[in-house]
Amino acid sequence: MFTSFFNLFKKISEEDKKLIESVRKIVGTPPKNIEVYKLALKHTSALALNRINGQKESNERLEYLGDAFLGAIVAEHLFRKYPFEDEGFLTEIRSRIVNRESLNRLAQKIGLTEIISYTLNPSNRHINIAHRSMSGDALEAFVGAIYLDKGFNFCKKFVVKKLLNTHYDLDEVIANNKNFKSVIIEWAQKEGKILKFEIIKESGTKHLKEFTAQIFINDEPLTIGHGLNKKKAEQAAAQKACDSLGIS
Repeated sequence: MFTSFFNLFKKISEEDKKLIESVRKIVGTPPKNIEVYKLALKHTSALALNRINGQKESNERLEYLGDAFLGAIVAEHLFRKYPFEDEGFLTEIRSRIVNRESLNRLAQKIGLTEIISYTLNPSNRHINIAHRSMSGDALEAFVGAIYLDKGFNFCKKFVVKKLLNTHYDLDEVIANNKNFKSVIIEWAQKEGKILKFEIIKESGTKHLKEFTAQIFINDEPLTIGHGLNKKKAEQAAAQKACDSLGIS
């Protein structure tokens, strides 16, 4: 009880005041527990030392939690909105909404990227690869923080009203639902070409890799694409190939 009473009169730092206001603008209400949001915005390049257990902390655990809730909420929203669509359609549209590139853009739109704590290290390429997904990772962690701070119902309303309904035009997402790999495969079959995808390079660590994919037409190299997994690298290469060949 003494600790709770003491916390009522605990002086809030200017830094915390700014973060509280930033969270209020994004979420709609001020946070109950600012510490969980601090952690959600702590990138692995700016690890914080936990005073209780002496371990270094980042937003990775909250990212895991937020990823699970974000995926489930988006899945339910699509399930109810499109009652006659099959599982493949729902899975593909959900993937387009919650993939890393989409979440990176969304984090920038709502002002989350501006308040992430991170450290640049020009000499460490692996860290710099991680920065490419930093905003999207922080958004997932932020959703996890909202769940812990305000509960599932509030978290669900935030995702649906503040994110999905405000920043996504689902009709546009569906219209732009193009699988470039399928397009180039279909083109090659029609044209009688021998098409081959090959992962020509992997870099990074075990938990953070970057893949380079190359497309060959009749054993001749055509385009190269990069991604944080093999599928994304192949899609990137396929999109460049479609642009190069003038097909869609």
